[in-house]
Amino acid sequence: MDVAALDAIDVHTHAEVSSKGHSSLSEDLHDASSAYFGVAGDRKPTLEQLAAYYRERRMAAVVFTVDAEHATGTEPVPNEEVAEAAAANPDVLIPFASIDPFRGRAGVRQARRLVEEYGVRGFKFHPNIQGFYPNDRMAYGLYEVIEETGTVALFHTGQTGIGAGVPGGAGIRLKYSNPLHVDDVAADFPQLKIILAHPSFPWQDEALAVATHKPGVHIDLSGWSPKYFPPQLVQYANTLLQDKVLFGSDFPVLTPDRWLADFDKLPIKDSVRPKILKDNAARLLGLSG
Repeated sequence: MDVAALDAIDVHTHAEVSSKGHSSLSEDLHDASSAYFGVAGDRKPTLEQLAAYYRERRMAAVVFTVDAEHATGTEPVPNEEVAEAAAANPDVLIPFASIDPFRGRAGVRQARRLVEEYGVRGFKFHPNIQGFYPNDRMAYGLYEVIEETGTVALFHTGQTGIGAGVPGGAGIRLKYSNPLHVDDVAADFPQLKIILAHPSFPWQDEALAVATHKPGVHIDLSGWSPKYFPPQLVQYANTLLQDKVLFGSDFPVLTPDRWLADFDKLPIKDSVRPKILKDNAARLLGLSG
């Protein structure tokens, strides 16, 4: 990957459909989340289409599936497939994986294999959909592997559009995504590289507190148009957290084109803008140099 030739690194994109055509979300959850985000048309690009989309924009993208099979009954897009697509498009795709913590020791073995054999650089956790608190000890075996291998743990935080508008939220509970639960993980695994995904509504101040207190904790700005960012997030991104805030879109539910157009209008310092768009992610992911 020629980092110098990139305009940006998007640290948050989803592989929503496998090569066999199945989605990692059921149709009702998929359709409800499309309505929530106002997505028009098809939002299921293949991995090859995703690579071409980012190559056209001179960007790289971290891409992952979400494994919540025990709770949803729906198989995820295979992690191996995501990693193989990234290996076929190494100029633009950076592979992350997702392992349901309820897979136990088998999941821990799978995590190590994905790093060692497939070059996976990080792991996505979605506590709401997976139905667990990040500080639940059942996930600690996964964190041990992630810390040991120097890869990244990315946690969904704050409200989720998945289940929004469905009766009972489809049983998905928001309580699991308070970033303070990740504070325990950061304390127990001091060398673990962590990303708190999204503006963490309604816990934005908690996310800022964790990121300023724990050196290994970063924040990505995905899932929201920047015009809706709370003022304290913009303030911290410009100052105390300027080296720990990362561009992320949440593609395909939010496009990088829309995100970047709205980001241009934020009062972000000229010296900070390139850090958020590329430099911080390149350093965190070991892409610099």
